Amino acid sequence: MQTELPPLRPRVSEWMQQLCQNPAALDKLLTTYGSPVNLHHTPPFVENIREIETLLDGYGIPHLVQFARKANKCKEFVYAAQSHGCGVDTASEQELKECIDAGVNTDRLILTAAIKTSSMLETAVKNHVVVVVDNEDEVRLLAQVAEHTGCPARMAVRVSGFHTPEGNLYSRFGFDVDQVPRLLGSLNGHKHGAPLKYCGLHFHLNGYSTTQRAIALLHCLDLAAELESLGFHTSFIDMGGGMLTNYLEDEEEWLTFQSELKKAVRGEREPITFGNNGLGFFLLEGRVHGELETYPYFNTTPGKMFLKRILDYKNPGEDSVGRKIADSGIQLRLEPGRCLLDQCGFTLARVAFRKKDSRGDWLVGLEMNMTQLHSSSADFLLDPMLISKTPSASTPDPVGVYFTGAYCLERDVVLKRKIPLPTLPQVGDRVAFFNTAGYMMHFFESQAHLFDLAANVIVGSLPPAPEAYRDGSRSRNQ
Repeated sequence: MQTELPPLRPRVSEWMQQLCQNPAALDKLLTTYGSPVNLHHTPPFVENIREIETLLDGYGIPHLVQFARKANKCKEFVYAAQSHGCGVDTASEQELKECIDAGVNTDRLILTAAIKTSSMLETAVKNHVVVVVDNEDEVRLLAQVAEHTGCPARMAVRVSGFHTPEGNLYSRFGFDVDQVPRLLGSLNGHKHGAPLKYCGLHFHLNGYSTTQRAIALLHCLDLAAELESLGFHTSFIDMGGGMLTNYLEDEEEWLTFQSELKKAVRGEREPITFGNNGLGFFLLEGRVHGELETYPYFNTTPGKMFLKRILDYKNPGEDSVGRKIADSGIQLRLEPGRCLLDQCGFTLARVAFRKKDSRGDWLVGLEMNMTQLHSSSADFLLDPMLISKTPSASTPDPVGVYFTGAYCLERDVVLKRKIPLPTLPQVGDRVAFFNTAGYMMHFFESQAHLFDLAANVIVGSLPPAPEAYRDGSRSRNQ
């Protein structure tokens, strides 16, 4: 039965490669800050912002890019955003306060939290930050806070339920697109109308369809025209985030992995995932069903190309979305997180043990846990790099291993993939997981067992600067 493991080679930027070629620096990092340690570098972040802004400038579209702070909690990305005229999308009171304290222009901040408390809204209102409202209870609470503080509240309306040829686009968030005129119309003459100042429309779509986003923008342009007739001027339309990032070098490897995973699910080859987990594929009556429930780690339209497809979309006989936005004079806002953090960070961990389990599989224990490399998808499908402390004198023997973590849980498997390595790791070896700054390092990180959160080290010029912190603060981790 086939045993060869399909590789998934990641795109790795030069600064990561340089650091991984300096074992002494890696050992110093792990000794000083513990394992795992997250390494961050802001120049790629600024470059990613500029690429998007340059594209929008080419279309003549007024715009504001707002970094989705929830994607990474390191303040250095907020400072970099602020320094280059980029805004920040905040999803909690703490994120909002940190951005205000960091000196981000409050005209470039937006509050999109799923649950908004009175305290959170008071912070936003007093600092003239736009609040995206999701439901009528939130509108009432925002009006009450505005009345209490004596400050008008700047409000954007989150919209959902856009009509597409495949049906309405469902979301648990926001107002149905057809109900927004009624919502704003009800504020006219209402006691809550005076302290609320309507500014714009906001949406965020699940998935990665450029067509759906283009249709949503066209709906919002039509809605803005209707609202204008009711006396409500739309200053901006915010299309949220979800812009794709390409993580992998080779499309053929991506396609081969999916093919081999299906073979494993059918029992036609040895498993390539822990417990033969199909990652969304499953066997029913001898046939593989389902779909891969991971991020699309290889794609051909990342970053600005994803946005370009949206702007170039047009209905037959009409102008493109980009031309219509430019002609409207309405500002286009975006809230990218992952794509701005492309190539901005990687995670380094230390090998604690090796063992063979009862199935004959090699398990390699790392000084980290599954929450420190975990987002909402089924697995993180990139090959890590093994950096050996003592290179073998003999010809290394390739081996497939599963990396396991420090939680006392059977399911604490850091990567569900069986990882092809050039040789079996030794205790004390280092393992580098690349391009983890966006959503992977921090989004679900927990402190079960009272473990410390991973330190975050900001790499300036090599070797890395000594400043680090565990929770997004700027205090040194000594």
